[in-house]
This record gives sequence, structure tokens and C-alpha cells, in this order.
Amino acid sequence: MSWIDEVKWDAQGLVPVIAQEAASNDVLMFAWMDREALLKTVESGRAVYFSRSRQKLWFKGEESGHVQLVHEVRLDCDNDVVLLKVTQQGHDPSIACHTGRHSCFFQLYRDGAWQSVEPVLKNPESIYSSANKP
Repeated sequence: MSWIDEVKWDAQGLVPVIAQEAASNDVLMFAWMDREALLKTVESGRAVYFSRSRQKLWFKGEESGHVQLVHEVRLDCDNDVVLLKVTQQGHDPSIACHTGRHSCFFQLYRDGAWQSVEPVLKNPESIYSSANKP
């Protein structure tokens, strides 16, 4: 059995993926991969995801310039979640979220409400052209 056949794909042929910053261990984002995205990620050393909204491969950073270089690809104990250890490039400090923040997990539940606890590092309007916003 090939390594890729050991991944448990869902009914749509996708697997959830967590991107974690290698240097800080910050969880940057959550996305999906199909077989082709995982193969391209392993072959290129660059994060490639599957966009469910656009129904196509999404090379992280193709529009924003915020590329993820992949150091490790890990599979969880149930073989149904992939973890990427990455270096986020394109901005210092790094930006992984389309909102212009370091991490997509910037909302903290506190006192009965969600509160934004990470600053916008770069205005999303300046990251994406109006025709290519996620």
C-alpha cells in the first residue's frame, strides 16, 4: 500500500489539514487537501490545498504572496487529519490569514462573546486584488 493510500479521505475525497508554524508552534490555519494537493505539497515542499468554494487546487500564497514552505507532513493516529509544519513567508511578522492576521484563530471566547485578540498586520485590501479576494 502506498503512503497516500493510508490517508483516510472523506466522502468528497478530502482530508482536513492544520498548518502549524515550525518555529513558534502557532496554529496558523485549517484547510482541506485532496490527493493531488497532498502529492503536490510533498513534491514541491510548498503548501497546496484544495479550495472547496472554488473547487480547485489552491497554492497558498498564489495571490497574497504569503507562501508556506513545508518542513514536515504528519498524519494523526486515525490517519484522518494532516498536520503541516511550515514556515510562513511573504511578510514579517508572518501572515497566514486572509484577514491580514498572523493566524486564522484570532477570535477568543471571553465573557460570553468572541473577541479579536490578534492585530491586523496588513490590510487585506492591499493583499488581494478586488477580483481575487477569497
